[in-house]
Amino acid sequence: MKSIVMTALGGPEVLSVQEQPEPIPAAGQVLVEVAAAGVNFMDIGVRRGMAWTDQPFPRTLGVEGAGRVLAVGPGVDDIVLGQRVAWVYAPGSYAERLVVDANALVSVPDAIDDCTAAAMMQGITASHFATDFHPVQPGEIALVHAAAGGLGLLLTQIIKLRGGRVIGRVSHADKVAIAREAGADHVIVDRDGSFAEEAIRLSDGEGVHVVYDGSGPTTFQGSLDALRRCGTFCWYGPVLGGPGKLDIMSLPRSIKLGYAVFSDHVHTPQLLRARTARLFDWIITGQLKVRIGGTYPLVQAAQAHADMEGRATTGKLLLLP
Repeated sequence: MKSIVMTALGGPEVLSVQEQPEPIPAAGQVLVEVAAAGVNFMDIGVRRGMAWTDQPFPRTLGVEGAGRVLAVGPGVDDIVLGQRVAWVYAPGSYAERLVVDANALVSVPDAIDDCTAAAMMQGITASHFATDFHPVQPGEIALVHAAAGGLGLLLTQIIKLRGGRVIGRVSHADKVAIAREAGADHVIVDRDGSFAEEAIRLSDGEGVHVVYDGSGPTTFQGSLDALRRCGTFCWYGPVLGGPGKLDIMSLPRSIKLGYAVFSDHVHTPQLLRARTARLFDWIITGQLKVRIGGTYPLVQAAQAHADMEGRATTGKLLLLP
């Protein structure tokens, strides 16, 4: 069985294709054949040594995907052979086959193809940001960083479904149309963190109600500056580096700041299945569109990482075993 492993910390060059023993599901686990695995900045952070540093080498990357059930372990009675499933947090997903805890799987409707299912799992994070961490209210203005990326596009659409307005920030002019297609009301092109003044102008001079920022330290101060009084800063960018030590007394204008973790949105199997069912329903009814920006053979995982790090991509990237 082929998988993508890293044997050291570093750039995309530390990723290699290796043959691994066939995984065997233990009690409560399921063996799946991976049809598509999602590529995330989290994976890049692991590769750089900014997350999961306690894991030994070699490590198989990837945490999300979709596929088909090949075998079930003892005690699994609600999943059947051949069932199409998806998952959002199963380390080792850059592989042809994978063992996953049964509680981490969701059933994929017939109307959803494998690639869409794998790409949609990132929508759980977007759903958490806009419904739990800061429940967007009708008329509120949100600043969404990386608005043409996989997460940003889904987040923009969910904010619009809730009646909010979106100011998107993208790194290149050629990404503006993609962000607008997802529903962004305004789009700012910026690469160096100089966006706050324009965001304030576009929000009637008051600043935005909420910022969703996973772009690392470059944008942190600008995001603070762009918020109105009593605004909310949703930060989720640890793999790109944090802002350093922060004096809470220095936060201006009664701003609320927090680190959002998607798992708090789906901390039980019941919540995971309910949240994903809602996302699947939005896709089936045409309310949510998943943009797949690129598919790569599994063996080209290093190229997918290089493209994502170089900000040369839009939408969701997938690896196909």
